[in-house]
Amino acid sequence: MVKKGGIIVSLVERSNQAKLDQHGIRGAALGVEPNGSELAEIGKLIDQRIIKVMVSQVFPLADAAQAQQQAATGHTRGKIVLRVANDPAGRMK
Repeated sequence: MVKKGGIIVSLVERSNQAKLDQHGIRGAALGVEPNGSELAEIGKLIDQRIIKVMVSQVFPLADAAQAQQQAATGHTRGKIVLRVANDPAGRMK
């Protein structure tokens, strides 16, 4: 829900501004370019537990199609993770 005067920001698609105007709402699309050093820094913050990542489901790589189907429902809260392999310590990779 967005109240009148609010804004919807989407990473997926551009909003239909004419339709949003009918409800007094603004729309914006957000796009980013991948940056390896920034992603590495984010990874460090996650490892230090400064940033918490919400994982809703973990699928083995063999079940990638099922993971894609779950993502397509639009009803997942958090990240869907594909488990590629375990390292010797048993951590997910």
